Amino acid sequence: MSKTKSSFFCQNCGYESAKWVGKCPSCNEWNVCVEEVVVKGTDKNAKEDWKEYNGVSKNKTVSINDISSAEEKRIVTEDAELNRVLGGGIVLGSIVLVAGEPGIGKSTLFLQTGLQLKNCITLYISGEESEQQIKMRADRVSNLNEHFFLLTETDTQTIFKEIKKLQPQVVIIDSIQTLQSPFVESAPGSISQIRECAAELQRFAKETNTPVFLIGHITKDGNIAGPKILEHMVDTVLQFEGDRHYAYRILRTLKNRFGSTAELGIYEMTEKGMRAVNNPSEILITQKEDQLSGIAIAATIEGMRPLLIETQALVTQSVYGTPQRTVSGFDLRRLQLLLAVLEKRGGFHFGVKDVFINIAGGIKAEDPSIDLAIVSAILSSYEDVALPQHICFAGEVGLSGEIRAVNRIEQRIAEAEKLGFEKIIVSKYNTKSIGKTKAGIEIIALGKVEELYQYLF
Repeated sequence: MSKTKSSFFCQNCGYESAKWVGKCPSCNEWNVCVEEVVVKGTDKNAKEDWKEYNGVSKNKTVSINDISSAEEKRIVTEDAELNRVLGGGIVLGSIVLVAGEPGIGKSTLFLQTGLQLKNCITLYISGEESEQQIKMRADRVSNLNEHFFLLTETDTQTIFKEIKKLQPQVVIIDSIQTLQSPFVESAPGSISQIRECAAELQRFAKETNTPVFLIGHITKDGNIAGPKILEHMVDTVLQFEGDRHYAYRILRTLKNRFGSTAELGIYEMTEKGMRAVNNPSEILITQKEDQLSGIAIAATIEGMRPLLIETQALVTQSVYGTPQRTVSGFDLRRLQLLLAVLEKRGGFHFGVKDVFINIAGGIKAEDPSIDLAIVSAILSSYEDVALPQHICFAGEVGLSGEIRAVNRIEQRIAEAEKLGFEKIIVSKYNTKSIGKTKAGIEIIALGKVEELYQYLF
């Protein structure tokens, strides 16, 4: 008989302790330790051996000079947005964790991606849905693929036996929280189960050079459910986000060992599944006929991609005494800072005004270069004068009211020119990095917020 051992795990960070503690020593949270049964000494021969698997190479010590520094081999999918976010395609032997809210479209996106891999044997393992449910969704989202296989199972050893028979080239697990390893005697979704299942899948991915996608859940705080070590074990962490009331979804990279972590993919949820949006600037700018005050267009950069987004501001007289500051898709503290700059440097009295800010399209903007557009939208609403339609902004606003230079300004200008804008307002400190020849768009370089107000109004 195997010896049974129980440990206490922190539900917040995964810290393991031999006895119960009120306060977790790792993350300092109170009353988060729960007891889980861990079985040690199970039959060692039960672990899978991958000697017969295709493409396996036994690891041995090598000199660093003998290793070729070629690019990793990648599987390029039909989804250009997913390729961009992963850094150019699916790396062989990588393990990718994808997390997002319930109903956001994680399963749909990866079912669709698996069906589109026509030249690869893909195994989709589901512990959440029946085969009939997945077949109905597959009929809806994509053309069926004879190399796509389905397995509804939660026991990891059964899964590995099926994998050994099929020898797939891509494995998709939906979801890691439903898997259960026989080596740990706790419920599926517990910290020790998630850690053990992820470790077994990581070992499989590295030893067989097979890419594995793990679909994961998130907690009510928006963090990935399970121990923090789960994010350290995988090669890439993707966050699938967006408001379920909007049609658009954003696939964001939080960690990537094979590419940039600043990349962003945009999708539109349709009846036929997830549609990759190749030119997001056009959807993020509303086509309006009337001239409206409080609207300014910002030229921002997400990852390597320039985007034009619409910023909206509403400034009204405060009737409740304490002025309100409400934001959607923008940082509230940043707004308070910009209002303080306008009050100090421009003499505007926002202490008696309610200010509301919205980034159109449900997108969250973190690039400081949208400061200038936010300030222009606030001033436009304050004066109730519409800004010219064919003008956009790219600049950061400092505490002394100066307009600071932003990086990659030429890409922003090119994107604005491509979408038919006639003028772009930038910092005068950016003019050195702008090339001499710019044909289609007029560049207006300003140094201070006061100059911006004089130019616009």
